[in-house]
Amino acid sequence: MTVSPEATQRGSQWLAGAGLRPTRQRLSLASLLVGDGKDRHVTAESLFAAVRENGESVSLATVYNTLRAFCDAGLMQEVTVDGSKSYFDTNTHDHPHFFWEEDGMLTDAPADQLKIVQLPDAPEGAEISAVDVVIKLRRKA
Repeated sequence: MTVSPEATQRGSQWLAGAGLRPTRQRLSLASLLVGDGKDRHVTAESLFAAVRENGESVSLATVYNTLRAFCDAGLMQEVTVDGSKSYFDTNTHDHPHFFWEEDGMLTDAPADQLKIVQLPDAPEGAEISAVDVVIKLRRKA
């Protein structure tokens, strides 16, 4: 599998928009993440497998570090499921997710159908920094 010049260009623009230097590893990962213009949810392991399949030699630690850098730059958001499994989402707008338990897959849920009427008050000396909505699904028997 080869990354197209258009995918590389899209990845380069994505990085430039956040002021990130386009290192070889960053550009390779960015091209896989946004090269086709679609939003996606990945784990570090799934992105590592994709980049290896693409013929790049990048360590899993580099993939994790790069995903964190992309999150810090506002290019992605991290979604944690069950407090242990992290997914990285290229759609940075506030929106809920479905987590398909059998497949371990994260997908977007329709934001227009979610209504949060009221949140509890934050404890004294704290403020709410984010609200993540992950709706766990299993297929009916």
